Amino acid sequence: MIVKRASAERGYADHGWLRTHHSFSFAGYFDPRYMGWGNLRVINEDVIAPGTGFGVHGHRDMEIVTYVLSGTLAHRDSMGNSATIGAGEVQRMSAGRGVMHSEFSHAGAATHLLQIWIEPRERGIDPGYEQKTFDIAAKRGRLLPIAVPPEQAAALGTGADAPVRIHADAALYAGLFNGAERATHPLAPGRLAYVHVVRGRLRINGMAFAGGDAAMVADEAALTLSDGEDAEVLLFDLAR
Repeated sequence: MIVKRASAERGYADHGWLRTHHSFSFAGYFDPRYMGWGNLRVINEDVIAPGTGFGVHGHRDMEIVTYVLSGTLAHRDSMGNSATIGAGEVQRMSAGRGVMHSEFSHAGAATHLLQIWIEPRERGIDPGYEQKTFDIAAKRGRLLPIAVPPEQAAALGTGADAPVRIHADAALYAGLFNGAERATHPLAPGRLAYVHVVRGRLRINGMAFAGGDAAMVADEAALTLSDGEDAEVLLFDLAR
């Protein structure tokens, strides 16, 4: 079963300094049909105006992944991290028993990003932080694992394309597809998947999707991504 979640159906808010689309119920957007998918709880597509952002605020018991599409994000947190996150970079923050942080777009250009929340498999862990740059070529015509559980990360090694580690029963893959490029991702019995099309167009098991669309997947043995037109996608392999 593959259910298409069209881009235009997402929640939307324009706060002046922030334009945001919500794939699932979040803040002022509520739809009981879309409270998450498996242990994936949030995908917010944010465009933050230059020199503005989110002041100091707190999180707990959530695995938070930030995927920057363009611009530059300044991050500070109560763990002592002070970082700049640019296009092509992925940040993982394990909120655990509690963390405070702030996020601001650098002056001069807006920052376009996806912020993703995944429910952890264990509550009350130590907060943690990780940041990684993934080369564009490594995502070309394939699904590159960019965030996986620690045991899966250990099996993938520590090379340049090694993923960040999330403390959740979930794995996140990124891919770029154009023309004849294609990739197939097998799904173990009982697993869910969610495919978010960041930009461009492609087909998922023959169904057509465009930027901002998503596929909510259950009871499929595999997903094949094909017929891309400058497509960038994120694929989530999730606990039910």
